[in-house]
Amino acid sequence: MTEHFDVVIVGAGISGIGAGCHLGARCPDRSYVILEGRERLGGTWDLFRYPGIRSDSDMYTLGYAFEPWKDQAAIADGDAILAYLRHTAAKHGVDRHIRFGHRVLRASWCSEDARWTVEAERDGQPVRITCSFLFMCSGYYDYEQGHAPTFPGQERFAGRLVHPQHWPADLDYAGKRVVVIGSGATAVTLVPELAKQAAHVTMLQRSPTYILSRPREDRLANRLRRLLPERAAYGLTRWKNVLMGLGFFQLSRRAPARMRTLLVEGVRRALPADYDVRTHFTPRYDPWDQRVCLVPDGDMFEAIRSGRASVVTDHVERFTERGIRLRSGQELPADVIVTATGLRLQLLGRVALTVDGEPVEPSERMAYKAMMLSDVPNLALSFGYTNASWTLKADLTCEYVCRLLQHMRRHGYRSCVPRQHDSSVSEEPFLDFTSGYVQRALTQLPKQGSKPPWKLRQNYLFDIVALRHGRVDDGVMEFR
Repeated sequence: MTEHFDVVIVGAGISGIGAGCHLGARCPDRSYVILEGRERLGGTWDLFRYPGIRSDSDMYTLGYAFEPWKDQAAIADGDAILAYLRHTAAKHGVDRHIRFGHRVLRASWCSEDARWTVEAERDGQPVRITCSFLFMCSGYYDYEQGHAPTFPGQERFAGRLVHPQHWPADLDYAGKRVVVIGSGATAVTLVPELAKQAAHVTMLQRSPTYILSRPREDRLANRLRRLLPERAAYGLTRWKNVLMGLGFFQLSRRAPARMRTLLVEGVRRALPADYDVRTHFTPRYDPWDQRVCLVPDGDMFEAIRSGRASVVTDHVERFTERGIRLRSGQELPADVIVTATGLRLQLLGRVALTVDGEPVEPSERMAYKAMMLSDVPNLALSFGYTNASWTLKADLTCEYVCRLLQHMRRHGYRSCVPRQHDSSVSEEPFLDFTSGYVQRALTQLPKQGSKPPWKLRQNYLFDIVALRHGRVDDGVMEFR
């Protein structure tokens, strides 16, 4: 028999667990199920197992608005975040709605029946479930493989070659020479952690990234927690960090030269006076053209000062048997090479969509409020901020979906679909970001429009107004 639910949520990571919590609290009369392809909840925080895995956002904003973060550390490690997600899922009863090992393959919408048919696979066997609303919470990158370019001669390398997304449990790097290729969040996390045991760690980058040091613990947050009730302290800290983040981003956009100076001088103060900051830590682009990397307590700089780690800015010419030969002619000896070369962006988690028999190609659609696709009924997707914590946007998206479902129930509607009929709205790239993982995937992503509700603002305050308080029946959303 084919089961039917009011809502099917795809993915049991930070977005999917949040979606279940919001549905349970705001739409308790709706049935829902969460289909998770893996055998454990947690998404990113269960998948990534590389040494030192941690958040690159503070947990007062990466945590849910409704579930206070209680640990002392604001920049938390992966195990603590996973424990938080498990606790939240159990406390709010979401774990009882998760079906593990259900890999969703396709979903087809039938207008006559006003429902989705979701086809999944469990232990090699097909599973069919129907639903009135489909909520895609599968994240934004490919869980099966990261971005791993092929380097000339890499088959000759006699040591271990690993990608952080698939970190081998048996990898012993103690006392060995390690080269980490990359300069993003994963690389700056790995380098100081590996340096604790390795003989030496070299971060090899083609070009520098902006790096900002922040305290691992938020002293004000911990002080407020001692003085105020838990939720009040959490709410104040959350808003403090939201506003600080917004201010940092806006200053970067409006006075990029000033922010560039602040960031580079911060690095200069953290390193020896004769260190070549211009070469290794002064990017060619403006702050927030790409995501700024966060290092807690300056651990990356401490590893460099101690001599346990170093940075080389150059290009790979080829791999050799004993390491990497650079374009400059230098050879980096290595026993282990880690290719921290980024993610592969992937929308909808490989799920193929059709509407009344016609395939849906996301790149041919326009994103409505950055969470629905034009001409695709009863479907929402959770896509967080690139300039702030993912969960800030995920929480607002869940709130809006619940408002939408309640509006449909009150008025007896069976379907809702955003329609773009405004000829004055022009298409723009979905993300205004120069990071490699974004640029490689732009052709797969939907478009955004030049004005609301098709405009992706990347601004939490604007989104609160639009998603929490704006009209659901706005003349763009079509109900039937």
